[in-house]
Amino acid sequence: MKSLISKSLLFFCLIGISLPAFTQDQQFIQVMTFNIRYNNPNDGVNAWPNRKDAVAELIGSRYRVDFAGLQEALKDQCADLEQRLPDYAWIGVARDDGKEAGEFCPIFYRKERFELLDHATFWLSETPEVPGKKGWDAACNRVVTWGKFKDRQTQKEFYHFNTHFDHRGETARQESAKLIRRRVSEIAGKTPAIITGDFNMGENSTPYAVLTGKKPVNDGRPDLRDARYASIHGHEGPTSTFSNWTEISEPETKIDYIFLYGDIRVLRHRVLTDRIEDRFLSDHLPVLVEIEIL
Repeated sequence: MKSLISKSLLFFCLIGISLPAFTQDQQFIQVMTFNIRYNNPNDGVNAWPNRKDAVAELIGSRYRVDFAGLQEALKDQCADLEQRLPDYAWIGVARDDGKEAGEFCPIFYRKERFELLDHATFWLSETPEVPGKKGWDAACNRVVTWGKFKDRQTQKEFYHFNTHFDHRGETARQESAKLIRRRVSEIAGKTPAIITGDFNMGENSTPYAVLTGKKPVNDGRPDLRDARYASIHGHEGPTSTFSNWTEISEPETKIDYIFLYGDIRVLRHRVLTDRIEDRFLSDHLPVLVEIEIL
């Protein structure tokens, strides 16, 4: 029986899409943000059991990602990916109880190359250290998982923050943006940081403006940079990251982002459109960047 990898390679050759090129210089890091859609049996043909092998292949084989910030991952999904990605370790706790109940915002990373120095999770609420606490007008409790890492090849240290903003609460998104700015600055200090997530916001929204400094908040914190516009080689792929499994939403329906803090250079920024037959791997498209920690 042919492997899923062999089938994928054949598929991409048949439809005339070239396989992605990778930079050979080991100082560069591949970072992905991907809302993998929670394990919902009602999704039918798109349910997690039909996608888990392809999602693991996307991360570990096809794009050889160094870091993957995931959203909507339940405990069983984290376990499925852990089993299929033996070269990776992961960090994170569930949002409902700070243990295993509810969705995670896990960070998967290549454990041979990167050393985990520290990690924690806080909640997007008025009381960030209280597990399970909803913030402001949010419909759900939301978290930020972060890790401090050391690149064993370059000896450089950096942080990775991963989050999922609320889908309903406008005040919650705005206050979450302010909290992210503050916490990234407090935790990372002068050390570079990558911020990945499903932010449930557009580029013309107030939360986006708060994060990037287009709307001054006078908090004395550095602004974050959108990796799309920092990319030396520009952007590749659609300008939307949300789909209904088979069709990409209208242009600029982009709600998944990778932001940067501190001295980080971006070579490439891509929104990926990999499919299983005629279906995407999730109802969100993954975003992938190639960066260098300076």
